Amino acid sequence: MGYGAGMSIRFTGWPERAMDVLLHLQGEPSSAVREQYRADRERLVRQPMIALLNDVADVDPRYEDFSVWHYRTNAWWWQHQGAVIRLSRKIEIGLRFDLDGLRIQGAWWYPDPGQVAMFRKAVAAESSGRELSAIVAGLRQEGYDISGDVMKHPPRGYPSDHFRADLLRHRSLIAAQPLGCDNWLHTPEAVGKVLAAADDLDPMLTWLVRHVNGPA
Repeated sequence: MGYGAGMSIRFTGWPERAMDVLLHLQGEPSSAVREQYRADRERLVRQPMIALLNDVADVDPRYEDFSVWHYRTNAWWWQHQGAVIRLSRKIEIGLRFDLDGLRIQGAWWYPDPGQVAMFRKAVAAESSGRELSAIVAGLRQEGYDISGDVMKHPPRGYPSDHFRADLLRHRSLIAAQPLGCDNWLHTPEAVGKVLAAADDLDPMLTWLVRHVNGPA
């Protein structure tokens, strides 16, 4: 379910009690334990994520299309509060709040048919390929972990000694970084932290929107 900026509830931070709720849900909590903490988890963990993303969307309308996940059968989904901001087909910003704090990633993944070929063509091209290579190098310098679905060898049709063979091997591209678990999590300052990280990721995500998405 998406939430627009017009529904904004001012984000004040995750209450410190949110950590207590998540702590009780560690391991393999029984159905009874999950139900015992469902209401508190909704109020203290999930609703603040919705408020955070509404405030982020208030600052930048590009981020209005977002979803904040509900709970699923697997205990992992109770222990980690995820959310995504959709920028284009298969291109998004992901957020996760848990006992380790807040984590952000920019991702192009689970590609649609044809997207991988478009990605490789743009990586191989001199101008666009050098641009992405520099963007990825800059993100690494900023402490982002670069990952994805990576082949062992460059794809057919591209030389094994291509200047950007490392990028050509990608069938998805993810840049992720933990933002931390400091006191700012419990304050409105988290909005600024997310927006600053989104600015870091913007060149890569903009490149992907431009080069990986053909006509819908």
